Amino acid sequence: MSGKPKLHYCNARGRMESIRWLLAAAGVEFEECFLETKDDLAKLRTDGSLLFQQVPVEEIDGMQMGQTRVIANSIAAKYNLYGKDLKERALIDMYVEGIIDLNELLMTYLFQPADKKEQHLATSLDKATNRYLPVYEKVLKDHGQDFLVGNCFSRADVQLLEVLLTAEEFKPDILAKFPLLQSFKARISNIPTIKKFLQPGSQRKPPLQEKDLPRLMQIFH
Repeated sequence: MSGKPKLHYCNARGRMESIRWLLAAAGVEFEECFLETKDDLAKLRTDGSLLFQQVPVEEIDGMQMGQTRVIANSIAAKYNLYGKDLKERALIDMYVEGIIDLNELLMTYLFQPADKKEQHLATSLDKATNRYLPVYEKVLKDHGQDFLVGNCFSRADVQLLEVLLTAEEFKPDILAKFPLLQSFKARISNIPTIKKFLQPGSQRKPPLQEKDLPRLMQIFH
């Protein structure tokens, strides 16, 4: 199997969005095969394409690769977004794990019961403001470079920008007290591959809406 990577997922952000971001940041064109119905998912399961019976799955370099973190790590390693040595890779992994934790809080908001949505969002934004964002503000301050690790663009920068923009969708002024993150956002957004991905018409997916839930539930449940 050769050519462009092919991503198997629904036409929504979910757990595939960070993979789209990484490929786009690396300047890699990719194809998407969208799951539209429960039968589409069942077909992948029955033909042996899903090792763990779940998506995301990426077809790349003759492999069908599952597990979101594994896919992202392989992309980062292949396209020089994973630091120059073991120490830098460990820092990138650590920063990314925190980003994933924050992203999970924001991403699961719409899936909460109706009477718990407001509290979930309030808790998520509180943790963003008081637990997660201060960490990355401090990292940038202490490191004193344009990027989170070393002085080279990495997976950590890509995924931090992704979650910053997501957080701003929920609270537009969430970066008000974080000047270094504001500068970081502007700087990373202007990297040519990222800038292209942020333009209308790219393969970046829009925020999930309440009206999208029945379609997704039909596929995955």
